Amino acid sequence: MSNSRRLVAIISVVAVMLTQVSAFADASPYQSYTYDYRRNVVLTPAPYLPGTIVNGASLGIAPLSQPRDIAASDDGRLFIADTGNNRVVVTNATMTRAETIITEFDNNGVTDRFSAPAGLALSDSGELYVADSKNRRIVVLDPDLRGVVKIFENPSHDALPDDFVFTPLRVAVDYADRVYVVAQNMFQGIMVFEPDGAFTGFFGTINVTVSLWQRFWRAIASKQERANTRLFVPTEFTGLDVDPYGFVYASNMDPLGVKAVRRLNPKGEDVAIAGVSNNLGGDIAGVESGSYSGVSRIVDVAYQGRGIYSLLDSQRGRIFTYDREGDLLYVFGGLGGVAGTFRSPAAIEYAKAADGSQRLLALDYVRGDITVFEPTAYGALINEAVGLRFDGDETQAVDKWRDVLRLNENLELANVGIGKAYLTAGDNKTAMRYLKLGMNRQYYSIAFKRYRNEILKDNLGWILTAAVSLAMIIAVIRAIKRRKSGGADETGLMSDA
Repeated sequence: MSNSRRLVAIISVVAVMLTQVSAFADASPYQSYTYDYRRNVVLTPAPYLPGTIVNGASLGIAPLSQPRDIAASDDGRLFIADTGNNRVVVTNATMTRAETIITEFDNNGVTDRFSAPAGLALSDSGELYVADSKNRRIVVLDPDLRGVVKIFENPSHDALPDDFVFTPLRVAVDYADRVYVVAQNMFQGIMVFEPDGAFTGFFGTINVTVSLWQRFWRAIASKQERANTRLFVPTEFTGLDVDPYGFVYASNMDPLGVKAVRRLNPKGEDVAIAGVSNNLGGDIAGVESGSYSGVSRIVDVAYQGRGIYSLLDSQRGRIFTYDREGDLLYVFGGLGGVAGTFRSPAAIEYAKAADGSQRLLALDYVRGDITVFEPTAYGALINEAVGLRFDGDETQAVDKWRDVLRLNENLELANVGIGKAYLTAGDNKTAMRYLKLGMNRQYYSIAFKRYRNEILKDNLGWILTAAVSLAMIIAVIRAIKRRKSGGADETGLMSDA
């Protein structure tokens, strides 16, 4: 190829790449991406786009001040912990006006007030749980939001230090009305309360492994050097959510950027799957992502449904979404001043729209507003494909993944999804082809072993027949050789005689 033709080819390739990047970014204020099997950043179409912005002005009330948390009810109402204003704001179903503003409530005949409410949760029965942080209690309001049902405060237990001050920051409640609380400076784990308010212990404690070198260094370090280093204490949790099956999703700060979320079963055991990348920490540490690099700072988690959940990174304003198998589905969001970006993101929540789609709500602590992200065709297809696999409907999942590939033909995730579906259906040969395209060694190995066993099983009769025939042939040849050898010996003996 001549130099001129080579130059034209290079320019053509670059032009195609720029066109793809432009197409992905046209309607979005941020770059959306995922990682390939080599851990390289791969740009994708936007899975969600910003829509409505909810703030004090849009709701017809005074501006929100340093809001810390949000919760959404099944009927579409949004609950906002307006921390700086010491109130809880409840919107109507369309989130266009403030339906209720809770600044005071009836506490057994006495007018009571919040002080810096920081966390919110809704029970299946519609009761509102409020982490009333500066009043050092959990307040439970009735579904009408008028009076107190119960209050959790002053927990006592042998596991708690004598000087412990209960300052709840996040709260969640499961189907049995067990209450899970992230408290300030509580490193032992998530605090668990029974429905009657009794504190029963800690849940999901994260143990920190201290290396031999760290032990040695602390042994020889001076008192001042030890005081200036980070203590080897368990990681503090940052966010909570509970799925319909009672599993608790808990986000945490991970200095290594590998494990920033736990999926805790009723025993408090972490059963989260990290997937082939072995990473549930947001951005892969050390990999450039846009104009930032390094470890993500995960501050909240939200469960969408059908095994899908999302993490919020306050370091870069990005939202990472995973499936039940730990595969990264997509990443979107960013820091900035335009709609869809953040200054200081603090919480996320999923809310079902009138058409049944899952909108993602993201709260900005500094700006005092909530961005409502709507799923694009691309994001909705991925969510539906993953959901169909979760439901066990692999046939329809394949159709959805093929639609995804039409929008992003190089997406490894889609090829892996198709490969998994064929693997479940027993078509191991086709599964191998798609899993190879998706560069998934784990599932490809499973498909290969099954295909190999399938070949062996289908040809077992011929293999056994061939083996028996070969054994008989060898036996005959050996018998002939022995007979010839015996005849030669007999001839020799006769000649000597």
